[in-house]
Amino acid sequence: MSSRSDDETRHRLENAHAKAADFLGLAFSGPSVFGTSGSTVGRRAEGLWLRISCHSRRRAPRPSGQGPLGAQQLIPESVPFPRLHDTVDWTEDGHFYQADLFDFTGPVVSLTPDLREDPDLEDDWWNGLKSALDGIATAPGTKITLRPAWIEEVFPKYLGIPAPTEVERVTGHGDLQWANLTAPQLMILDWERWGLVPVGYDPAVLWVSSLLVPEVAERVRAVFSDVLDTPAGRIGELVALAEMLQAVARGYYPEIAPLLAHEARELTGVTPPQSTVSGLVR
Repeated sequence: MSSRSDDETRHRLENAHAKAADFLGLAFSGPSVFGTSGSTVGRRAEGLWLRISCHSRRRAPRPSGQGPLGAQQLIPESVPFPRLHDTVDWTEDGHFYQADLFDFTGPVVSLTPDLREDPDLEDDWWNGLKSALDGIATAPGTKITLRPAWIEEVFPKYLGIPAPTEVERVTGHGDLQWANLTAPQLMILDWERWGLVPVGYDPAVLWVSSLLVPEVAERVRAVFSDVLDTPAGRIGELVALAEMLQAVARGYYPEIAPLLAHEARELTGVTPPQSTVSGLVR
């Protein structure tokens, strides 16, 4: 769910951002904001938001119907997300850069994917989020997010149980954590991973990202109980837990590790392998 970017990567991203802004004739202001993926940077530009992402050269060109451009083309207008105004793509020094110019949005709920305090969100915000996920589900997904081979690997490694033989999927956002949601006006940001996700995966990602704030985690479960409390939704929960435990094993979210292990144990009856949580589980 996260990846660190080193100084060299940040410098390269900022240079690419300046190049794209110059090409589009934009004057940008405000600080650079680096994404939690470690491969993106955004900055305000004349009332809009210019975001740069960097991939290996083999990723070029953009796959049809995927990412922010695919979202603009296929996601229903009823879903609140920043509209895309322009795109610029180029390759340089073995890297493929994507520049996307979006509407500028309000502040994100959290600067980090994991929530640290209750944002005191209104009922209308929660209702809007539920409606938004219902709207996303009606769009045609053109790629599989979270490959079956990855699920087969992480279930025994991080949950201590066999992977499910069948995973029901629905079109979803693919990265529904708190740094990708705005408030008080709801906007859903960062559409790099949207596609066919396990049923229940999106609300489950939000749930595991809320475990440090129990009242919010409980609210997530209440709002999305119609999905999470189903057999297919239970698999989506386990996928989200396995993904977060994988991130913990890589050095992220140490404070959540015991909570993740507890929830995984409650769902499966099996204690996750000790090595996956860096010895933090007791």
